[in-house]
Amino acid sequence: MDGEYWQPEIETMPRNELRQLQVDKLRRTVEIALRSPFYGRRLREHGITPEAIKSVDDIRRFPFTTKQDLRDNYPFGLVGGDMKDAIRIHSSSGTTGHPTVVVYSRHDIDSWANMVARNMYMVGCRNTDVFQNSSGYGMFTGGLGFQYGAERLGATTVPAAAGNSKRQIMFIRDFGTTCLHAIPSYAVRLAEVFREEGIDPRSTKLRTLFIGAEPHTEEQRRRIEQLLGVKAYNSFGMTEMNGPGVAFECKRQDGMHLWEDNYIVEIVDPDTLEPVPDGEYGEMVLTTLDRTMMPIIRYRTRDLTRIIPGQCSCGRTHRRIDRIKGRTDDMFIIKGVNVFPMQVEKILAQYPGLGSNYLIVLETVGDADLMTVEVELDDMQTDVFPELQNMTRNIQRALKDEILLTPKVRLVKKGSLPTSDGKAVRVKDLRR
Repeated sequence: MDGEYWQPEIETMPRNELRQLQVDKLRRTVEIALRSPFYGRRLREHGITPEAIKSVDDIRRFPFTTKQDLRDNYPFGLVGGDMKDAIRIHSSSGTTGHPTVVVYSRHDIDSWANMVARNMYMVGCRNTDVFQNSSGYGMFTGGLGFQYGAERLGATTVPAAAGNSKRQIMFIRDFGTTCLHAIPSYAVRLAEVFREEGIDPRSTKLRTLFIGAEPHTEEQRRRIEQLLGVKAYNSFGMTEMNGPGVAFECKRQDGMHLWEDNYIVEIVDPDTLEPVPDGEYGEMVLTTLDRTMMPIIRYRTRDLTRIIPGQCSCGRTHRRIDRIKGRTDDMFIIKGVNVFPMQVEKILAQYPGLGSNYLIVLETVGDADLMTVEVELDDMQTDVFPELQNMTRNIQRALKDEILLTPKVRLVKKGSLPTSDGKAVRVKDLRR
């Protein structure tokens, strides 16, 4: 396939035609959802039928679905298709209670694979590329989601899975890997191992990196690009909406195109649940439009983002969402102030000499809640006391300006904070 678009007729569809396509697909989605125990009861209570849907705006008549709804109806309460047509089950890594489960038909898997292939093609990957996946496989969707998408694209795939950085680098060099999928914190770790092994990443064929799964700042993305000598493209996905591929940056790196032939996107005020205008931040709410086994309607993602106004210069007509600012359930309140870990990361990324690993510790001392930011140094020596003391003061001032309170800052030796092959743990709340 040649050209800039994987599916030009879909990616550049005029907005009025795209809206009509969404209406048609929403009717079909409701038809399937009504067969499920959960939605059959919920939608009938609200008098919602496929025939009553006249426009995309009718979605506002539907009740919201939450993660708790999925847990309460574990495992198959939201399944509207016939379970004999189910070919795969994925689940999230729930830490308490039941995990959230998604069941897929062959159509659902094919649709998802095509969407991931569309994303990869959009940033320049072709069937001549070698794609390496450093994401976990199994019940986690990041592994198989990208795997099937890369295979649909026709790329040579290397299912390396998570961890074992020296082996990852060996594969990159020996197999001629050109495209890599990694979470941001692991991409930085991989760059560190390249350096420890005395290997310049630019001496490899690696040129494209897909990052997602954990929040990261623009500063961190640019740092990753510089460390690995690649172009790093931001992506958004979640298990409940299939997995990776829901939204993806194009080569312009100016917001992520959310594929509206597969989803209806709303941005609502997290307190009032009313829609906010394009350009304003709020909680993202998503409805699946191309799932025949287990559709999910008006799902509160808890992710905070905004619709970027206007059309992208790439020519794609699907609206763009901004990078995830944080989550309504990531946010913590200390001394009456709402704080997101991303705000802290944005400040830390501005200081040369700091590593990428940090931890926010919240604890109660006496009757007061205290916030401490522990951040690893990069190559600086921990015994250069005056220099470190000055840096600590500067970071404290910058954090105060950003989050409106003054945390303690501890600069610690490289490698002293816990690391993980999965999503990085950024907040440790020890308060009473």
